Amino acid sequence: MNYLCPSILAADFWELGKQVEIVEKAGAPYLHIDVMDGMFVPSISFGMPILSCVRKRSALFMDVHMMVEKPERYIREMIQLGADGVTIHVEACDCVSETLAQIRELGAKTGLAISPETPVSAVLPYMDQVDMVLVMTVRPGFGGQDYIAECMDKIREVRRMINQSYPDVKLEIDGGVTLGNLESNLDAGADVIVTGSAIFKGDVEANVREFLRRME
Repeated sequence: MNYLCPSILAADFWELGKQVEIVEKAGAPYLHIDVMDGMFVPSISFGMPILSCVRKRSALFMDVHMMVEKPERYIREMIQLGADGVTIHVEACDCVSETLAQIRELGAKTGLAISPETPVSAVLPYMDQVDMVLVMTVRPGFGGQDYIAECMDKIREVRRMINQSYPDVKLEIDGGVTLGNLESNLDAGADVIVTGSAIFKGDVEANVREFLRRME
């Protein structure tokens, strides 16, 4: 089964509540929330207050992507405020195993992300602790980037690893996904599709419905 996960980083923040409601009513099951600290990535995005506000307005699965140094500092509060899943970066955490264990103990789904320059082997030691692997298909930190074509091989590699030994793990991709490259990413093995601009630019409801139609 495939899952659409619209990223609110590309939403109109003046209309955020309304756009989240549109996404939910159109049938998207997930909502992607990027948390950036200006250290692990150059940008600074929203944090706990936005998560709390969105949680009050929506029953969607809140997929929180922690692009921060030492994410273990914020796990408990993120989950208390409504995160259903928390993804950390293998490059940003010195205690990956312990942090994944904490996420599970607090009742949320675990995710582990790798940036485009990081080899797939970096996630292998933690595969029995994760519910999802996130392959970044752009460099983390900025929305609206073009898809890095070389990441397609990495998606295929992760899919082979999942199929061989970890069939319950989802494979999420994030960055530069459009209707134009959606099919090739699904064929490569992605089953959770994060996309921002392709959803929130233009007719949000129509965009969600078209993605969902093509992901059936």
